[in-house]
Amino acid sequence: MTNKLARPYRLAAFKLICLQGIVALVAAVIIFVGWGVDASLSALAGSAVAILPHLVFALYAFRFMGASQANQAYTSLKRGNGLKFMLTIVLFALILKSTTVVLVPFFCVYVFVLFTGLFAPVFFKH
Repeated sequence: MTNKLARPYRLAAFKLICLQGIVALVAAVIIFVGWGVDASLSALAGSAVAILPHLVFALYAFRFMGASQANQAYTSLKRGNGLKFMLTIVLFALILKSTTVVLVPFFCVYVFVLFTGLFAPVFFKH
């Protein structure tokens, strides 16, 4: 069961993930216009590699909060961080191994979506 104190922080994390999704879609449309379908699909794949692990991390990191649940919060944060890194590696391996990817849009959109999190304070007060 999740803690009610963690709800605003979880909501802020999901807002950031939605912002990353919007940035990814806009980037994919721009790449579609400039380079075509294959490059656009590669850009969407790169954004999925960036967004899905962040979603898993947000689900785990903001489960518990408060002094009475410090051990549970720490364990959940560690588990979420570990799953985020493992999922990132697995998604990179699956996409690069199983599909034909245009590497420049794939990695550029991946990095662009990751950098969106750095500019989140501009868009959110929390």
